[in-house]
Amino acid sequence: MTDLENRPAEQVSTFSPGPPPRRRTRVIVFSAIAGFLLTVVWSATFVDSAIGDTVANTVLGHDAKETAITGVASGILFAFVSGFAGTFTACNIAVFGTMAPMVGGGDEPRQRMAAAVRPLLWLAAGMVVVSAIYGAVVGLVGTDMPQFDTAESVPGELSGRMIQAMVVFGLIGLAMTYLGLAALGVVRDPFARLSVRFPNAPLVFFGVLVGAFLIGRPFPLFRKLFRDAAESGNPFYGAGAFVLQSIGNIIVLAVLVLLVNLVAGKRLRQWFAAEPRRLTVLTGSALLVAGVFTVLYWDVRLLAMRDILAWYPVAPWV
Repeated sequence: MTDLENRPAEQVSTFSPGPPPRRRTRVIVFSAIAGFLLTVVWSATFVDSAIGDTVANTVLGHDAKETAITGVASGILFAFVSGFAGTFTACNIAVFGTMAPMVGGGDEPRQRMAAAVRPLLWLAAGMVVVSAIYGAVVGLVGTDMPQFDTAESVPGELSGRMIQAMVVFGLIGLAMTYLGLAALGVVRDPFARLSVRFPNAPLVFFGVLVGAFLIGRPFPLFRKLFRDAAESGNPFYGAGAFVLQSIGNIIVLAVLVLLVNLVAGKRLRQWFAAEPRRLTVLTGSALLVAGVFTVLYWDVRLLAMRDILAWYPVAPWV
């Protein structure tokens, strides 16, 4: 994505430096099914509590939910740790849809690492801007926002914070789905012209989507951070805490991208070069799976879990 000015004529999207797959319909159908099945088996209780809470408690050395945040330093540490602990929540599954365009790189280890670091920095740039702005807003007016609400959810009703989550993640899911279709050449690439002048615009936009997770996130540890930032009345503290929360969210993604490029980047590059359509399929399907999952999980399954829709298929352990 760093040399889009010279992309070949057959390239249909700034996300995939190659021609569209021959069987796009099959890729779309299988990706949509995979996204749906992920909503069926996904257990928020396990991911939020067994993974998220355990990681946060272990790193902080105390019960992250029950121990009060005392002071700015404590809040900053909690922000980063809770972001890291929330890596595998349902909010963050969409982040992994951004990995595909970052794999590959040059022949030498240093080239492969540089090829991974550059897009990660552009991703972080978009993420930091949104996180900082929203954190500042929370520091100023957060006590009047839906996410500040501490009331328990009531069956048959939607709280203000859940409506906010549905709207935000619904829009993020639709954006990811559209970009997946664009990567496959089914719909118009929204970055086709812009990327000629600003080659990293798509990655910055991905970062904006990641930063926007904070606007909808109902993850319990994040709500605790939100209330702390809102009650502080300090926009600078809110901005800093939210930026660190977002950075914590992508640490695992960054490590995975770097490891993949370092260990298998050369082989992946050769594999993609042998058949350029492979990268198109990988990118498009990753975005579609993430997008379909996000829309169905936050805008359909959530209604069923609140007894507003009659039924949605879920695994026994959910």
